[in-house]
Amino acid sequence: MELGMVGLGRMGANMAERLAKGGHKVTGFDPSADARQAAAASGIAPVASLAALVAALPAPRVVWLMVPAGRVTDDTVNALLPLLARGDTLIDGGNSNYKDTLRRAQRYAERELGYVDCGTSGGVWGLKEGYSMMIGGDEKTVEALRPIFETLAPAKDQGWGHVGPVGAGHFTKMVHNGIEYGMMQAYAEGFAILKHKQEFGLDLHQVGEIWRYGSVVRSWLLDLATDALDKNPNLDGIAPYVVDSGEGRWTVDAAMELSVSAPVITLSLMERYRSRDSDSFADKLLASLRNEFGGHAIKKE
Repeated sequence: MELGMVGLGRMGANMAERLAKGGHKVTGFDPSADARQAAAASGIAPVASLAALVAALPAPRVVWLMVPAGRVTDDTVNALLPLLARGDTLIDGGNSNYKDTLRRAQRYAERELGYVDCGTSGGVWGLKEGYSMMIGGDEKTVEALRPIFETLAPAKDQGWGHVGPVGAGHFTKMVHNGIEYGMMQAYAEGFAILKHKQEFGLDLHQVGEIWRYGSVVRSWLLDLATDALDKNPNLDGIAPYVVDSGEGRWTVDAAMELSVSAPVITLSLMERYRSRDSDSFADKLLASLRNEFGGHAIKKE
């Protein structure tokens, strides 16, 4: 099967390479000439523009979008709209907000263009291990794309599925990432407690290795945490600053819209915000209040 890949960053390039190795012909575009050059070494045919990408594909065309969520996705979706023809399909494999996906899909439907949202998990390990894909869209359109998904997945019948109509894929991936926030926070807090029990002199890498086998808390995230602790036991040189890419916020927003209690995911998101405040005004006010009502000492900077 032939398809175009827009966005040859690390994950997009890895996906394109896995597809190429699986026997698909992949034509790729990225605004970066360096990214296009690197992609060429992986069996991907690079082109220098979106128009050239569309022109290189046989009809009906399939274009996979792997660009950052938000304005970049909007700009790319809008730029492709007049270039594509009836019967062509665009797959958004990025982490778009499902509400944006619904809006974009409506515009494509008006032009009789297919629009599929594919929530994609697997990160930089996907090239080797395969990707987990949660797919939304018209059933017939998704079924026609089955060879692509079977190639990208860990196995033909594992790690991917058509979860519902357009928007359902990105919604499912959004909640997946919200769960991920909570799991990561639990591991971080647990290992921090172990670290602070200094009289036991615990080897955190050893503990992680024990938990990886047979334990009810074993997971791929634990594997990665254990590997990180092996490479850098004290996490030297790493700032305690945790970014978020939006999915946790959107998950909390959805929970509130649906009146679903989600305290763990919500608090894990708040902890990420807290990590960025190196000069916390809130903590300073707390210290001041304790001094005001109880005469408790204030620690000076």
